[in-house]
Amino acid sequence: QRVPINDVRIHTSACSVAVLPYSDGDDQNTDLLPASELKIETMRSSGAGGQHVNTTESAVRITHIPTGITASIQDERSQHKNRAKAMKLITARVRDKQREEESRERGDAKQSLMGGGDRSERIRTYNFPQDRVTDHRCKQSEHGIPKLLDGSSGDGGVVAFFAPYLREMHREELMEQLESEPIGGKIPKGKKK
Repeated sequence: QRVPINDVRIHTSACSVAVLPYSDGDDQNTDLLPASELKIETMRSSGAGGQHVNTTESAVRITHIPTGITASIQDERSQHKNRAKAMKLITARVRDKQREEESRERGDAKQSLMGGGDRSERIRTYNFPQDRVTDHRCKQSEHGIPKLLDGSSGDGGVVAFFAPYLREMHREELMEQLESEPIGGKIPKGKKK
């Protein structure tokens, strides 16, 4: 964003960062599915083909039992060729469904990490004109942004500076939770179920 030279307003912006595990795609399994997960049926082909159709069971239907996905092939006159085609087709369909589910789960994880990106969900504010970093979770501020961001000064940087405050805040929350729980399964006096 371009800011004019004579503009005295302070321009602010916000960003959200999500850290997710990375998959490089090398783990794409193109092997055929295990036979224990498949139900293979043979039948007579339907349609044109004369007397040959009635004499051989060349059509193949393969069902992937865990997902219920099926593939039926009757293109070739050979049962072996139809079985090979059906295996490739069922494998592709199952792998596609697995990729789709993984993609949806990854999207859900990303959405839960990112939230709405609203300013009210902020964790830290870096105020460069005032040389200040504020962590809104523990409500602590520290001056000296370059020192905190450097991390090589021996103090560990931003995370190490705010970590004791965050640990203390977490400890207090746990203590409050323990104090509010009933002791030995009994409900404290004055409390109702």
